[in-house]
Amino acid sequence: MTAHSHLFEPLDLRHKTLRNRIVFGAHTANMAEDGLPGERHLGYYLERARGGAAMIVVEPVPVHATAVLTRGNFRHNDDSIIPAFRKITEACKAEGAVMLNQLYHVGQHGDFDLSYQPNWSPSGLPSFHDSDGSHKMTEVEIEEVIMGFVAAARRAYEAGFDGVELFAAYNALIDQFWLPWNNRRDDRWGGCFENRMRFSTEIITRIRKQVGEDFIIGIATASDHNTDIALSNEALQEIAAYYDARALIDYISCGTASYFDFAELMPTFFFAEKLGVPLAESLKQVVKHTRIQAESHIRTPENANTVIAAQQADMVSIVRGQIADPHLANKAKEGRDADVRGCISCNQMCWGRRSRDYWISCLVNPSAGREFEWGGDRFSPSDAPRHVLVIGGGPAGLECARVAAERGHRVTLVEASGELGGQFRLAGLQPRRGQISELIQWYNRQLEKLNVRVKFHSYVEAGEIEDYHADCVVIATGSLPSDSGFQRGIPGMDELPGVDKANVWSVEDVMSRAARPGNKVMLIDDTSDWRGGGTALHLAQQGHAVIIITGAAMVGKSVQRTAGDVTLRQQLKKYGVMWMTESVVMDWRGDGGTVRGLLDGMEVFIEADGLVLATTNIAETTLLNDLAGRDLEVHSIGDCVSPRLAVAAIYEGRVLAMKL
Repeated sequence: MTAHSHLFEPLDLRHKTLRNRIVFGAHTANMAEDGLPGERHLGYYLERARGGAAMIVVEPVPVHATAVLTRGNFRHNDDSIIPAFRKITEACKAEGAVMLNQLYHVGQHGDFDLSYQPNWSPSGLPSFHDSDGSHKMTEVEIEEVIMGFVAAARRAYEAGFDGVELFAAYNALIDQFWLPWNNRRDDRWGGCFENRMRFSTEIITRIRKQVGEDFIIGIATASDHNTDIALSNEALQEIAAYYDARALIDYISCGTASYFDFAELMPTFFFAEKLGVPLAESLKQVVKHTRIQAESHIRTPENANTVIAAQQADMVSIVRGQIADPHLANKAKEGRDADVRGCISCNQMCWGRRSRDYWISCLVNPSAGREFEWGGDRFSPSDAPRHVLVIGGGPAGLECARVAAERGHRVTLVEASGELGGQFRLAGLQPRRGQISELIQWYNRQLEKLNVRVKFHSYVEAGEIEDYHADCVVIATGSLPSDSGFQRGIPGMDELPGVDKANVWSVEDVMSRAARPGNKVMLIDDTSDWRGGGTALHLAQQGHAVIIITGAAMVGKSVQRTAGDVTLRQQLKKYGVMWMTESVVMDWRGDGGTVRGLLDGMEVFIEADGLVLATTNIAETTLLNDLAGRDLEVHSIGDCVSPRLAVAAIYEGRVLAMKL
């Protein structure tokens, strides 16, 4: 029996009964091919339906030409999407999931590069997506967009969806009509509260007339407490009460943030959990019939059950958590919380890939987006089980060992240190990144459960390999810090003068507590990611005065894709960290270094007690080279092939283990 009894109570939602309170909420998977959902979409949603999600809200369909926002958007005005979507709805409904489709238009915040249309909005205000302005809609154009919503809902109905969710969150078109700051019209679509509600009310009532009573209509909303002009919780309560009194909608989903303040929209590990709960709880106070859903950083079944038990919401949307583990719901129902592979709130492959207009995936679960190729997030037994020796307990070795054991192989994992995780473990020691440590603990539990033999403090040399009597050997020895001080801004300088002095340290030295960098620290951040930024924050929180020198135009430039860079800089500033961008260190003299500006060539000497290098590592190939030419089946994965991020290591570990 599950410990989360409240979470697994059925819930009536209009003409449907949800099997539990866990929703796989709307998000842009960006997987469409030529504007149509295909096999990648089918595999992605079907895996979450099989995993126990009660309701799935399929990613948004633009309702008009001016609403197209991503390369992977669906066709906005074409009935050819109906049979394509029907394959998904029929398959997922057969697994017990209620299926909805989100419909959207972001108004003034569109993207001309993808829509080739002007942004349409209530009052012609500027976009917060880019530097464009927008077009103030005429009444004829308002009518055109309303009918676009209705036509999209009709297609959803004919495609077998049980309902639609209207996107009115993050300052999209519907909530632009609600918000006086956006809506400065003086006709019947603006001004008083009733006029500002007219646009959404017309959409809802016409959809209901088009599709009938047996069809769910929900609305997605969000609170942005960091922006003074955004809709307040009190304003959203008034809107919710208006809908509830007129029985216009069936549920409201409550998220966080907006185009005005993007950081909390998909919160990284810097933010508290259950961010959307306060808004959900406030809306529940003013409605009698409308169901309320909480979303935004509700990561775990325990969190979700707490929200339902406290009657703060009727449903919870867990998106990134079910991307990371599509079987989260079933595992929680079976009392297997310890087997749930937790999201680490990194945004690297979900929003990070979406922000670059690729289809989304997941750092900790590389099957995300590949379910149709890999048969889901599960593994077929090996036809010929063997003894697999994995050397190196970083993320590549951990994933390879786990999956190989899942497939029936006998696995021995050998780790030179006394702990699993490699450099990934050190990343988990940076401020607010403890979710990485939780993931490594998950690997520990899985390896123990799968009877993987783990040997610590075991540095393996080539001559010792045969002692293990393995049928194949997987080298996952990772990488080592470079001691050259190489910086991309001065590619002709292979080695930083003075880098061999005693008070020069790597980020690995700092995070493993091997370094004593002194009171004032200069940090070369050549990768402009968490290696440098997270280590600088760690040092600052320990009381060191830190100055970051980076060749990038901003600190955290590589983190920008995850929407975490602003929060990183805010935290660095809070703890007094200084920085110089578009700059390089020309030499290290032991008591400081010469810093050159890349834009003007000006040089300045900056005093410091120690130098920390956040630079690209070098592959550790000693064992791999020593085994070359031997009569052994040898594979290599992860950083020993090429130093990269953890996502590459986990992906390669999974792919190899599925082939063994």
